[in-house]
Amino acid sequence: MARYTGAVCRLCRREGQKLFLKGERCYTGKCAISRRSYAPGQHGQGRKKLTEYGLQLRAKQKARRYYGVLEHQFAHYFELATKIKEGKTGENLLAILESRLDNIVYRLGWASSRAEARQLVVHNHFKLNGKKVNVPSLLVKIGDVISLDEKSQSNVKFKSLIEANSSRPVPKWLELDLNKFEAKKLAMPAREDIDLEVEETLIVELYSK
Repeated sequence: MARYTGAVCRLCRREGQKLFLKGERCYTGKCAISRRSYAPGQHGQGRKKLTEYGLQLRAKQKARRYYGVLEHQFAHYFELATKIKEGKTGENLLAILESRLDNIVYRLGWASSRAEARQLVVHNHFKLNGKKVNVPSLLVKIGDVISLDEKSQSNVKFKSLIEANSSRPVPKWLELDLNKFEAKKLAMPAREDIDLEVEETLIVELYSK
């Protein structure tokens, strides 16, 4: 299972904004963006005007890194989005990315970052419709129920995670029952429900060339 293993703070610096890739650290003064807001590398502080292609590429890279998706998989999600007859392709793409199991685990406050959510899913801590799953990229459908495994419910780590992330709002397209340690997907997320600052139309333009 391929994944990015390099330094993640440099990804935020490259995109010029917080992508919240390191959980709690992103909310403190230790965040790389707070200390060095310029791009990494020898020429990071040089100001360059981006071309049309450059703007499109940065939009795609920002979305891809935000969700922790590699190039081939991102292109696959875009292809799925183009096949949806209703709605705009860019918004459908973001809705598909939001529907990944690891992202939903993060959105529910059961992990401090998407990277941590991915690891927890791989380690068999969650069930989908009553069956154990360990595939972070699994796309959760409307009506599916995600639950924390019974053995994991008494885990001190999860109790501390849930407590630490209790102030994070749960998206309205998800229904969370903390007493049962389970959640249900009520609908596909709308664009206003997704807090990613990216112009998805630029991504569509890039793939349309």
